[in-house]
Amino acid sequence: MFYVFSNPQAIAEHVSELLIAQIQKKNDSVLGLATGSTMEPVYEKLCEQVARLNVDVSGLTTFNLDEYIGLGSDHPQSYRYYMRQHLFNRLAFAQHRTFLPDGLCADPVKQCEQYSGQIQQAGHIDLQLLGIGNNGHIGFNEPGTSFGSRTHVVPLTEQTRIDNSRFFDSLDEVPTQAITLGLQDIMESKQIILIATGTNKAQIMAELYESPVTEQLPASVVKSHPNAMILLDEQAAQFLPAELRDAVES
Repeated sequence: MFYVFSNPQAIAEHVSELLIAQIQKKNDSVLGLATGSTMEPVYEKLCEQVARLNVDVSGLTTFNLDEYIGLGSDHPQSYRYYMRQHLFNRLAFAQHRTFLPDGLCADPVKQCEQYSGQIQQAGHIDLQLLGIGNNGHIGFNEPGTSFGSRTHVVPLTEQTRIDNSRFFDSLDEVPTQAITLGLQDIMESKQIILIATGTNKAQIMAELYESPVTEQLPASVVKSHPNAMILLDEQAAQFLPAELRDAVES
């Protein structure tokens, strides 16, 4: 389940190939997408590959993991803005089938119910991309989140806000709440790819490797999925067993 690559670019190449294969196999695939710096090389490589191979993405439906409450889609730090910059505006996606929670919705709780419902109506997610936070969160599902959770409103921990403050002018500007896909929604995906890169993810990846499946480490639930891959670069894998670190994927 754990695969070590030499660098983030090698992971991006591999994940792009997996995404292309999924799209070519099923041109109306439902993709679960994530944001953050870990995903930027993946989306960059995917854009290159789609253009080079002339892959049709117009039939895809996408659901993003999360969105900040209080940020509109035109705010530079909203996840809708991120997705437009890195993917949606660069390829011929059908924009009406690119779904994210609305950070300015009047009734976040009702929207959460609708969002999970939309995913189920779409037949669930075919391939879900995930990053991982320094405390093991996936999406914004913080330690202690129920494995049975559906899309929900979550108060962001101080550490998560500090981690994300590098994208804002100050910590005060970082939202205090978000809407996130629930762990059960994620686990109903048919395939999951979790990616971790960089030395700042080395400690949590060592914990994830050793950990039992526990709600205290939300990402550990991925280890119980029947079709999941956990991809690390050498920096993120530095505390994993030597036999894994020595088997570097090309």
